[in-house]
Amino acid sequence: MRFLIFILSSLISISTNCLFAQKDYGKLYNTDKFTSIYLPLGKISFADSVIDFRMGKPPPLKKYSDAYQCLHEPNYTTYSSPTYLSLGCKGSITVAFNDNGFMNLPGYDLYIFEVGPSKESAKVEISQNGIDWIFAGDISGGKSAIELSNADISSEIVFYYLRITDYKEVCNSRTAGADIDAIGAINSVVKLNIDADVLFDVDQYTLKESSDQILDTLVKTIQQIKRATILVEGHTDDDGEESYNMILSENRCKSVVEKLKSFTNEDIRFEYEINAFGENKPKVLNDTPENKQLNRRVEITILPPKDYYDSLLKTD
Repeated sequence: MRFLIFILSSLISISTNCLFAQKDYGKLYNTDKFTSIYLPLGKISFADSVIDFRMGKPPPLKKYSDAYQCLHEPNYTTYSSPTYLSLGCKGSITVAFNDNGFMNLPGYDLYIFEVGPSKESAKVEISQNGIDWIFAGDISGGKSAIELSNADISSEIVFYYLRITDYKEVCNSRTAGADIDAIGAINSVVKLNIDADVLFDVDQYTLKESSDQILDTLVKTIQQIKRATILVEGHTDDDGEESYNMILSENRCKSVVEKLKSFTNEDIRFEYEINAFGENKPKVLNDTPENKQLNRRVEITILPPKDYYDSLLKTD
């Protein structure tokens, strides 16, 4: 049994007082005394673990060098309180998103909570696997929101790692280097990729009893979110007629939706969408039994609700 949990991401738009006016889902986070940022998926949208920390030279005072202070929701209070991480001059921090990922979707995609009286500039890079890195943008002059489309980054990829490197502009202070309180994925997505053979018998669309345990894992994540659109996509291999495979994948999507609704008691906070692709979007060539198994899959993605996207368009 193979499945991966991906979580993705949220969207923002910036204004003088807050980044989004609608407050019936998600969460607002203060960025300073006068402005806030809105993350539709709330607290799950933040980096969860430190992969690597390389202190810059000269370093900040020791009390500002706790790498774990840049994780989870922002908690900055005052400049003198060590509730944030200072990178040191030319220092870097690499973090992972364990219960969510992020993508290039409409609007801003990332927000770096850079704090303190000086807004030091830094380079931001992102990665799918923590090995291969792509330049995503800079934070500088108080600009902490990053739009991945500006760096021509694919809108098809979910990223799980982020690295921030100080640009060596402010080096002679007790908090040398960029000061990071939190790292948020604005365009956040939760994606579960499930081997269809785990959920269904061959050529069937009735869920196996054993599927409950797998789908229950996703439901626990769904229940942490106030509102969302849940997209269910079905895929087959190329055995059989194309029209038959399209119907099979659609019926499998419907079965998954009905099961999720039963788990959530048809909670009206969640909207469901279905995309049936049949054999038309294989992950790999259908040239071996192993590859065909990879292509037989159901993909479930949690996204911010539709009206959030609609509101972003109205502010453009």
